[in-house]
Amino acid sequence: MAEITAAAVKALREITDLPMMACKKALQAAEGDQEKAIEILREEAGKIQLKRSGNDTTEGRVTVLSSEDGSQTVMLEVVCESAPVAGGEDLVNFSNACANQLLANPNVNSVEELMTLPSEKSPGKTLNDDFMDMLNKIREKIVVSRIARSEGPTGGYVHHDGKTGVLFQASGETADDDLLRGVAMHIAALKPVAVNENELDSALVQAERDRLVAEAKATGKPDNIIDKIVDGRMKTFFVEQGVLVYQPYAVDDSKTVGQALAEKGLEAVSFTRSSIGD
Repeated sequence: MAEITAAAVKALREITDLPMMACKKALQAAEGDQEKAIEILREEAGKIQLKRSGNDTTEGRVTVLSSEDGSQTVMLEVVCESAPVAGGEDLVNFSNACANQLLANPNVNSVEELMTLPSEKSPGKTLNDDFMDMLNKIREKIVVSRIARSEGPTGGYVHHDGKTGVLFQASGETADDDLLRGVAMHIAALKPVAVNENELDSALVQAERDRLVAEAKATGKPDNIIDKIVDGRMKTFFVEQGVLVYQPYAVDDSKTVGQALAEKGLEAVSFTRSSIGD
């Protein structure tokens, strides 16, 4: 068996940030070959992943990153078992590296594709290598559970606890970063279920309109007045149903989200909300 020096163990520990004894054991199994020892440690991480596969992942963090010109925003959700890991430096750094690569590779649309992209910290390695190294160090279940992206005009928001994030996409000629982020923040807080009324169940909408028309006609008012009454009450109904563009804008509730966007020549197109534990 090759002699394993203290210097070799120390060098491997500096690379992997794993305990000295784990590094020494891996070097012994690899007969002193550092690269083989790293692969052995990653295999051990895979065993940990399998062993803990049934554990609950109720903690985690959401990372959102936008391009400087506001033309693209990406979101990454990573779940884990414990709050200390969710807020720890290792998971934060890994999540940020993944978001950077997502933003730099607009054709990547799955977690599997993402994990094959190059590592930022280890030349010649992949994000999956970084993931396995992190897993081996932390030794609890961690899963890259979701990625999403939107194209501009677009904005994003992450709540201060890192547990809720939003991508928001609009249409229009000019992006307004503050407004787009504000609408994303609104979505995080108010939890709308649809962008506009067309995304609701048409039968539900028609049934409510028919009910309101019948009520209004019972008052004996002229048809043109009835139409205005029903239209006004339908807007209230849409707010109750969680339609984004009809909701009072959280940043300035003197106007609706739709009105705030229209003032800047924008229209809401879509949103994606991600919340750890939901």
